[in-house]
Amino acid sequence: MTTALITGSTAGIGAAFARRLAADGHDLVLVARDTKRLREQATELHDRHGIEAEVLTADLAGDAGIEAVTARLGDRRNPVDLLVNNAGFGNKGRYLEVSLADELRMLKVHCEAVLRLTSAATEAMRDRGRGGVVNVASVAAFVPRGTYGASKAWVVQFTQGVARDLAGSGVRLMALCPGFVRTEFHERAGMGTDNIPGWMWLDADKVVASALHDLARGRTLSIPDPRYKALMGAAKLVPRGMLGGLSSRTGRKYGPQ
Repeated sequence: MTTALITGSTAGIGAAFARRLAADGHDLVLVARDTKRLREQATELHDRHGIEAEVLTADLAGDAGIEAVTARLGDRRNPVDLLVNNAGFGNKGRYLEVSLADELRMLKVHCEAVLRLTSAATEAMRDRGRGGVVNVASVAAFVPRGTYGASKAWVVQFTQGVARDLAGSGVRLMALCPGFVRTEFHERAGMGTDNIPGWMWLDADKVVASALHDLARGRTLSIPDPRYKALMGAAKLVPRGMLGGLSSRTGRKYGPQ
């Protein structure tokens, strides 16, 4: 039986990963900030699927939280076979409307934590000759949309670069780039969603199923829906300057209000 560690496991895509992996028989290490929710989740998954679910309370916006998770990933006696770097958040507002402290906190979670956790996990996995890492990014990585998009673009470039460097080692890495997913993400950021068309929304469980399928096929990038694949393909044909203008207008129409 293998073990998967999931950050941001109590809601949204992270919770969907936990449900799917538990149903498939994987033991879990569940990581989030809310101990109560973690314990409730661990109990539910254990009772429903008979797997072992370990709880690790950690805030990845701080060094202590990152170090706690890297220590668990480096435990050779209880190895982690799959890491899902899912923890993340959005800030409401345009650039300069968001405090610098909040921007830096986002970069800490989206970039530094992903770098340090991926490094800890893949070092142990390479020594064993097997393992996988899924770093959750976003289709925002492919359009110029401020710090959030920039941080997710970093996740994509980093993940695909490491995947090439570790090719042949038995360790697979993949960046997952969903679009709008029905989760707590927007509510926590104080972002309105009533103006987002229904066709743009994805189901978290279907996103995870598609992601795991792509990981098994050895893909380093997963855009888990034909609609978003088509949109991202079209975006490549638009000049960068024009894309920035379209992205800005779209963000005002479909983004936080």
